[in-house]
Amino acid sequence: MIPGGGQPNMQQLLQQAQKMQQDLAKAQEELAQTEVEGQAGGGLVKATVTGSGELRALTIDPKAVDPEDTETLADLVIAAVAAANENAQTLQQQKLGPLAQGLGGGSGIPGLPF
Repeated sequence: MIPGGGQPNMQQLLQQAQKMQQDLAKAQEELAQTEVEGQAGGGLVKATVTGSGELRALTIDPKAVDPEDTETLADLVIAAVAAANENAQTLQQQKLGPLAQGLGGGSGIPGLPF
């Protein structure tokens, strides 16, 4: 029951929901344009991803390239991309976390990783 016996103002609730939706869309757009980096092998391999996790660039120092040991290079690439994605996920939580809480939590919202 609502205190005072009144009904919630549906127009106000709809406006709040619309504003949160706009804020969420703006934050997602900012994430898609923000780039974060991850590295491995002391910086021999660097991966750049967007805040939404899209791989944008991969830089490999020539010192990391050994034709006799491509496995290590592959491991460094995987580690750099994983580090970059971890940084992107942290950025997502910083940008979207407060918005998800405003929508009543986070676990039930499709498309959000938390």
